[in-house]
Amino acid sequence: MSQILVIEDEDRISSFVAKGLKSAGYVPTVAATGREGYHLAMTGDFELIVLDLGLPDQDGFTVLRRIREARNDTPVIILTARSSVDDTVAGLENGADDYMAKPFRFEELLARVRLRLRTEAPTSDMSTLSSGNLQLDLRTRRAAIDGKEIDLSAREFALAEAFLRNPGQVLSREQLLSRVWGYDFDPGSNVVDVYVRYLRNKLGAERFATVRGMGYRLASDS
Repeated sequence: MSQILVIEDEDRISSFVAKGLKSAGYVPTVAATGREGYHLAMTGDFELIVLDLGLPDQDGFTVLRRIREARNDTPVIILTARSSVDDTVAGLENGADDYMAKPFRFEELLARVRLRLRTEAPTSDMSTLSSGNLQLDLRTRRAAIDGKEIDLSAREFALAEAFLRNPGQVLSREQLLSRVWGYDFDPGSNVVDVYVRYLRNKLGAERFATVRGMGYRLASDS
């Protein structure tokens, strides 16, 4: 399993990212300061680094520059609240492999992680996800049943994608909230139940099974 270093000082975000990576099959390690992150990065134990810029002891650009000056070519994805063009260009010019602005959806971060790691998982490089007669085209963001297009909102599509990427797995409401609605979600919200109902109405009630006390699962015979 790929080990990923997350250099992020905000507990809420680092915990969200680490939990998501772990559920996706990766082994995350969190560093809360630039100094700690740099020393961990230099151990050579990690295959990818997720780096925040606003660290408490030193700027993330400094950490990135030191990593590259040490001839460490581990892929780095910058994940930051700084979204200006100047910051994006500076990050890429200083050796980052990718740049994502907060707030963000975990599924997008995961897609970029998979791209940088060149994961060979069957769903990671496919442009279409399928379950029974349901197909999701990840390029056009369109859904179809038996070839007939089904109109899904962006959020409905993202929720359906989360289920199809995890066939047979029970996904808790918290997992679905974090993956589809992002890290800034309200854990007490019933929005997941509402959107699962939308998907059942559009894609078939039998397709999404309720697992009492746990969450939802894509039905194996769907």
